[in-house]
Amino acid sequence: MHNQRRYPYVTIPPGASPLPNPSPPQAYPYEFEHNAPPSGDLLNPWDYTPTARHPNGRPGDLRSRGRAQSAYEPVPPTISFPEPELHRFASQRTTLHPYSPLHRPSKSDDGHGSLPPSTDDVSATPVTPDSASYMHYLPEDDWEAPVNQLTRELSNVSLYSEEGLRRFQAGQLAEKDEEWHRLVPPEAQEALGKKEVERQSVLFELFKSERDYVEDLKLVTEVFIEPLKFANPPVMAPDKLRPFVHEVFWNLGQISVHHEHMLAALFERQLDQHPLVQSVTDIVLETCFQFQSEYESYIKHYPLAEERHRTELSRNKSYQAFMQKCSQDPRVRKRDMITFLSRPVTRLPRLHLILEHIQKITEPGHPDLEDLPLLLNILSDFLKSTQPGIAAAENRVKYWNVCESLTMPKGEIIDLDWYNESRSLVYSGPVARRSKSEMDWHPWTDLFVALLDNYLLLTKEERRTGGILKRYISSRVKAFTCFSHVSFKLICLQPIPLEYLKLGSFEGQPESRRERSEDGGILDSLRAQYKPIYPFTIYHSADKLTRRYTLYAPTESTREKWRNALIEAKGIDDVRRDANKWFALQLVDDGSFRSPGAYTPRGFGSKASGRVVNAVSFTAAGGKRLMVVGCATGIYVGSRGDINFRKILSYGNPSSIIVLQDFNKFIVHHESYLLAYSLDLLARVAMYQAPASSLDASMEKIAGGDGTVLFCSAGRIKQRMIVVYALKSFFQITVHALEACNFSELRRTPSRGSQGTVSSFRPFGEPLYVPKDAYSVIPLAKTIAISTEKGIVITDPTDTARQMISVVPDFAGATSDTDMADLKTRCEDAKPLGLIRTESGEILVIYDTLGCYITKHGVPSRKSGFIRWETTATSFAHRGSHVLLFSSEFIEIRSLSTGRLDQVIEGSDIRLLLHTNLKSHSADDTLLVAMRGTKDDKDGVSDKIIELVRTAEFSSIQTPMTPASAEGVWDEWDM
Repeated sequence: MHNQRRYPYVTIPPGASPLPNPSPPQAYPYEFEHNAPPSGDLLNPWDYTPTARHPNGRPGDLRSRGRAQSAYEPVPPTISFPEPELHRFASQRTTLHPYSPLHRPSKSDDGHGSLPPSTDDVSATPVTPDSASYMHYLPEDDWEAPVNQLTRELSNVSLYSEEGLRRFQAGQLAEKDEEWHRLVPPEAQEALGKKEVERQSVLFELFKSERDYVEDLKLVTEVFIEPLKFANPPVMAPDKLRPFVHEVFWNLGQISVHHEHMLAALFERQLDQHPLVQSVTDIVLETCFQFQSEYESYIKHYPLAEERHRTELSRNKSYQAFMQKCSQDPRVRKRDMITFLSRPVTRLPRLHLILEHIQKITEPGHPDLEDLPLLLNILSDFLKSTQPGIAAAENRVKYWNVCESLTMPKGEIIDLDWYNESRSLVYSGPVARRSKSEMDWHPWTDLFVALLDNYLLLTKEERRTGGILKRYISSRVKAFTCFSHVSFKLICLQPIPLEYLKLGSFEGQPESRRERSEDGGILDSLRAQYKPIYPFTIYHSADKLTRRYTLYAPTESTREKWRNALIEAKGIDDVRRDANKWFALQLVDDGSFRSPGAYTPRGFGSKASGRVVNAVSFTAAGGKRLMVVGCATGIYVGSRGDINFRKILSYGNPSSIIVLQDFNKFIVHHESYLLAYSLDLLARVAMYQAPASSLDASMEKIAGGDGTVLFCSAGRIKQRMIVVYALKSFFQITVHALEACNFSELRRTPSRGSQGTVSSFRPFGEPLYVPKDAYSVIPLAKTIAISTEKGIVITDPTDTARQMISVVPDFAGATSDTDMADLKTRCEDAKPLGLIRTESGEILVIYDTLGCYITKHGVPSRKSGFIRWETTATSFAHRGSHVLLFSSEFIEIRSLSTGRLDQVIEGSDIRLLLHTNLKSHSADDTLLVAMRGTKDDKDGVSDKIIELVRTAEFSSIQTPMTPASAEGVWDEWDM
């Protein structure tokens, strides 16, 4: 096989002077010249492989040079060289000495005898810098021999650098001698030309930098990792040592292995081709494909490793002493650990620059011009792909630093969702806030504001002993007293969820802040300086007045950065939450129910249905889904999705409507009466299948007349369907419980003036006397909970001897527990709404402004902690693992077990349409909500009815929560 690659050769001009020590070719035969065919064809140098040449040794060992493969594959035979550019095969070299096959002549051989005379005129012709200018191209069949001769002459000229090359690879040369031109004689440099000399120098720099890089990676193991593992006494606890080493040094060992192999291949190439190395692109390209995954993992993890090292260094004195001892090793050369950890991060960009330089100075026609762009593109694309990972890791480090420095207010449970892997720090920095009090001697407060991807934190910094920085978050005002007995206030503000965060003005004119001079003497320090500061306003959308903050940035550009960061963070948060809703909004109706508005004609008000106050859905005979809607003008019934609702009953603004599907009953609480109707007749009248009079005939008065019904509810108590209502008569309030009966259980009860009526309900236990301030009732598993101004009363109507169990929460231990005393104060200022059982066995007590956890005995748990709602709730609902808090403008959805804010639904005039369809599981209940609609025209302002539908992950199957697993936990409270 013949090599078809074109190469220039040199025409020797007549009269050229010989070199000082010419080398006859007979004394330096090449391997392919032994038993060469008579035609003079050369053997293919690619037929020789490193494996064949080094069967028992690793390539790259420091030994006598052998022949090596070419650095590139054949290319089309069209190459032109404007400058004298020399390219040769590695196989066109020899290691034979004229007198010893294992020795090459050096300068020390000069004068030790004359060489045999040359018998080959071409090969014996000396090469000088002048003769190099006579290079031209010959026909393709004749171009090999002159190039072979020139390469042979250059090799002979540079023989003295053999030992220097070995010492360079072993790192034994002085730093000033570790340059290519120090290992190549001037004659060879002049013969190659200026541009090729530059190219060889850059290639040499690649060898040198790779050698130093591998040595540094080995040094990390020898100086840092191994001594740290076997330190006596240990630097840190054994259970922490292994995770620490893994976290800090990550996969550095794997990267080191790749580069050791690449360095061995590079050194072998250098040994074979020095002083004229053709190319190393093939070696670097092959290794680049192998180490990409390891580098990607290390580079993305590097900021975390650096921060872990810094954190341990600041906290562990033994680790500080260990690092100080390591720095005394002479190989470290006053470099710290961060320098060594960052070596892999900076290595690839440096390698890219070196290769880019080689490409720029490579002559046209060189094979590297085909291979180097590919390698550079691979490295460039890889480095670009790691940048987001590096930025994310650096951001993660900053996020951890902020989270670790936060000090939460005592007693308050704030779940910022710290441990979610998607959490990040968007922007942070110092701002100022001015006190509103004119009596404050120091009106300015310096705050540190951190914008997370889910919260905005306004904190007050305090640096403690040892340089530890703490940032306080609180919703309370703390007073501190100075030695002059003058108190000043430190105000730290409650975190603001991005769902509630609104941006105010960012265009205000700069204001001046008075500060003392930090430079100069005592008198200069007393002189005031005025610095411009730039205001911007943010506020909490649920509390626009008291939680409105005007902050001051030090520069206008900083204010603009805050604005952009806030807008971007809110936009990303909206998109993320919209794609991960726990409850989806499904529109049921918008336009059927109207209230008079600004565009409503005079006299039209009587035709409007009025504001929606209640709604409940049920399934009629035949499977048709109907919905009952209570409005200001009466009760309407119609099909879901149908705009034609029919007014069935004239009870305006009913307080409650309840559907008992299994008992064919529809219950209405209107004013002071509690009435029941046939559910089947209600549906038939709505569908025009029965007259309205038939529905009136089915009416049954449950309570009223002898007192005023205040509130009512229905639920399953002891596996029975119970209707509970409170009746006010004279100066007392009694709570009654009635059990709904099936048709077979109905009994005729006597009534005055008639032969008797059939009652669909029978008493369940005895009436209960409750405080006068009671305002709601909740059926539990075996008891009922009555909300009063002083707490929630747990009673059992069937146990007359023990009717009043307790008032929860139980603050009996508040006298000896300051945390419980603080919780008691907060609960006394709030309005209790009800109870929810959690999966962990605790009970979440719902107040209008906060929530707290209690045990089954009613004692506050979780160190008497409380969760502060972002809004003031008027009602709540429990669905699955979440509690939904309703206010006029927001629906706040929180995790039942942690209180974490998971979703916020914003609207106008939001109302929970109180109802119960009382299915087997509360999660199956249809949850209907009313809010102001989108239509406002001559027909009035619409109310839209929305169903909140629970969502599920794509990869999971939603199963209803069953209370059976925790049934035994509630034996004492019978919940």
